[in-house]
Amino acid sequence: MAITSLYTSLLAFIFVFLSIRTLRLRRRLRIGIGDGGNQEMLRVMRVHSNFAEYVPLALITLFMVETSGASFFLVHFLGGALLLGRISHAYGVSNVNENFFFRVSGMALTFTSILSSACYLLISAIFR
Repeated sequence: MAITSLYTSLLAFIFVFLSIRTLRLRRRLRIGIGDGGNQEMLRVMRVHSNFAEYVPLALITLFMVETSGASFFLVHFLGGALLLGRISHAYGVSNVNENFFFRVSGMALTFTSILSSACYLLISAIFR
């Protein structure tokens, strides 16, 4: 549980950073709801939303892997992939002149974490 706590806290800091960034841009552009047709606002919103969509399930599966007795290294691999994936994706999507490498690699790392965790849990459930 200590490993998942580490990644949960780091991801929580990132989430608050993304939230504040979104709020500041809304205030600067005077956009209360939606993107107001502004490309920068749309990107900031999608980075924040995408983070909020993927991280909860990833942390739940990471927690379950850790508490099921997985190795220290596996849990860190899964948590590290998730953390790097979310940072990479946020960086890639945030830029109007987007470098798709960061977006694609970010999603690949996120999916690697979630799918690897799900496979580990499924195999553990079947063979217990």
